[in-house]
Amino acid sequence: MKSLGIKELWNQTLGDPQVCIAILDGSVDLSHASLANANISKLKTLTPTKTNKGPALAHGTHVTSVIFGQHNGVIKGISPNCRGLVIPIFNNGMNDTIAPCSQLDLARAINLAVQEGADIINISGGELSPSGTAHPILADAVQNCADNNVLIIAAVGNDGCDCLHIPSALPTVLAVGAMNTKGQPLGFSNWGEQYQTQGILALGEDIPGASPGSGITTNSGTSYATPIVSGVVALLLSLQRKRGQLSNPHLIREYILNSADGCNEQTTLECRRLIGGRLNIQRAMTQINKGGVSMIDSTEVQQKNTSQVIDSTVLPAASEQVPLANIKAAISLSNDDKASNPISVSSTLNLESPPKQEIPINHEQHDAGSIKAAVCETCASASENAPLQLVFALGQLGFDFETEARRDSIMQHMDAPANPNDPNQLLAYCKKNPWEGSAILWTLNLDATPIYAIQAHGAFAQMICQRLCEFLDEQTRGEIERVSIPGYIEGSSQLSSGQVVPIIWPDLRGMYSWNNKALIESVCGKPPAEKEKQEKKDDYICKAEPVTNFLQRVYEDLRNLGSTPQERAINYAATNAFQVTSVFVDAIQAEMQLDTIEVERSPICRLDSDCWDVKLTFFNPMKVFEQARKVYRFTVDVSDVVPVMVGSVRSWFLR
Repeated sequence: MKSLGIKELWNQTLGDPQVCIAILDGSVDLSHASLANANISKLKTLTPTKTNKGPALAHGTHVTSVIFGQHNGVIKGISPNCRGLVIPIFNNGMNDTIAPCSQLDLARAINLAVQEGADIINISGGELSPSGTAHPILADAVQNCADNNVLIIAAVGNDGCDCLHIPSALPTVLAVGAMNTKGQPLGFSNWGEQYQTQGILALGEDIPGASPGSGITTNSGTSYATPIVSGVVALLLSLQRKRGQLSNPHLIREYILNSADGCNEQTTLECRRLIGGRLNIQRAMTQINKGGVSMIDSTEVQQKNTSQVIDSTVLPAASEQVPLANIKAAISLSNDDKASNPISVSSTLNLESPPKQEIPINHEQHDAGSIKAAVCETCASASENAPLQLVFALGQLGFDFETEARRDSIMQHMDAPANPNDPNQLLAYCKKNPWEGSAILWTLNLDATPIYAIQAHGAFAQMICQRLCEFLDEQTRGEIERVSIPGYIEGSSQLSSGQVVPIIWPDLRGMYSWNNKALIESVCGKPPAEKEKQEKKDDYICKAEPVTNFLQRVYEDLRNLGSTPQERAINYAATNAFQVTSVFVDAIQAEMQLDTIEVERSPICRLDSDCWDVKLTFFNPMKVFEQARKVYRFTVDVSDVVPVMVGSVRSWFLR
């Protein structure tokens, strides 16, 4: 049987406007003729996008046109009728390179895409990571996609090695490698072990696309194979909707992986370089037309001409294009996986294709394992009218002066010897000059990494500054461990280090400081005095252990940015342990320990509210098989800037 190419899929659908693809890349020239009539919105991020030229814009424009190029123009995109979100994460850097993007910024962009209704997130890039693991905040953002039925499609990277990139190596992601028109993996396409079960090869050689202004170009790399797969997934989702099936991008992922062509269909020198196999549109489409068969009979192996995986008529022939830079960008972080390390972009020369002008490689970053760029129905200004983003974040307080001039100005008015970076000296200065609190850029930090700037705003700005000074004083003296900062995200600020972070306009009502000891005592009472019997001390330790476990799990395992509804719910629960005292008292009496913490949307909620259920599951470590687990569930309404508990705690047993 002759396999179907993209044109046959186009005969059934060019995409459904209800299917949304988010492009996390450089900025995009939406005025290009191939994109001018596309249904694409551009969202505001921390990445400055004022420039109208450069490699970041070129990369983002090319990738976007592969998906959304309108069929009345020279660049025919894969799914032109779907809805698009452009979420910039890359900007131009020094020497005609693409500037870094941090893990935190990538996580924020992913969460923003979910919040704005994306079904698919295209990330033409990834971090070269020996471990294949991401920073917890980035891992949480990826898991948030899986929990909300959003599929991330990411490039495997252009290092030409048996290695992994982040986020493509994370379990719920669909990883994309690159092949030529003969179905052979391109030499630069990575083939790490994780990709053998979650990777797919697509055409990645000489892919035509739009370049800023009015030009067209061809480029090679996993960057450009990735949007081909994203576009095909979007068409298959559109076909699901057309057939009246439930839209499920992760099921489409399974169809694609299960229907891929492996070594049996077309040989290659090394089967492992095929990763999960070559994209087979026909078989994936057949699963939808059959009504959702999730697995394919392994005996249904047919010969396939892989040049038809993406038909050569999908986009104009290379001879019709104006060559531009050969960008094969893939985002990557430095190899220690820290959130503060930048995601940078570099290039990989494809020796199998004709030489083209190439963007210089940052060899120093590449050698360090840096990321290489594999890289609404309304107009682009729609996000300007969107409601302000709520946040309820936990962390440690810090401060910054933004510029050397600001720091020096404060230092000149301090008592000698003046050191504005010393919190004790700074606090003493602010006590004498309370108005100077507004000149300090306060920060909220996780593991010494700033995640937000805090800017006093409104009628109570002076009181907010005073509260922040109190927090810093308590923190410096070791009396508190964390603070809670509720508020609204409004703009961004660049720290003196060059890092750009979102600004929180805080709400005084929910600004609190505390330490674990105080929260534990609110549940378990004060610990026994030193002269008390050891038996009583041991009993108190047993009572305090589940509370301590809960708090540490929230602060360490579940640490987050406090921006999604689930994160705000769990953070509020951590700061208000005394409100769920009955949970811990009951668990302590039953000699049970905390097992899991989960957050789910509440099935019952008040009108105009946003309710989430926090579920705590306990077990008896001494009677794992004899005693049932017990679940406690309480509801948090996060519709307001300061969350609130709703109703009473519910509980039941599980086998």
